[in-house]
Amino acid sequence: MAKATARHILVATEAKCLELKTAIEGGADFAQIAKENSSCPSGRQGGDLGSFGPGQMVKEFDTVVFSAPLNEVQGPVKTQFGYHLLEVTSRQD
Repeated sequence: MAKATARHILVATEAKCLELKTAIEGGADFAQIAKENSSCPSGRQGGDLGSFGPGQMVKEFDTVVFSAPLNEVQGPVKTQFGYHLLEVTSRQD
């Protein structure tokens, strides 16, 4: 069974999501940005979502998590919750 670990940042707007992605790509710490900006409770843990399998997250999330390269920030990814930046930290197929 496939498993992945990922972290994310959830914000209300695409513009904010892009602003944070630019900051991270410029060297800002993902975990610190998550703590300061994410509206998800996981933000307190630097956006860490732990380990999960396919189908445990919303479809848009799953698609990215189980196909994106590791350790690269992906997004904005729009879901019913808002806009996410995602980083897949490990995956077992």
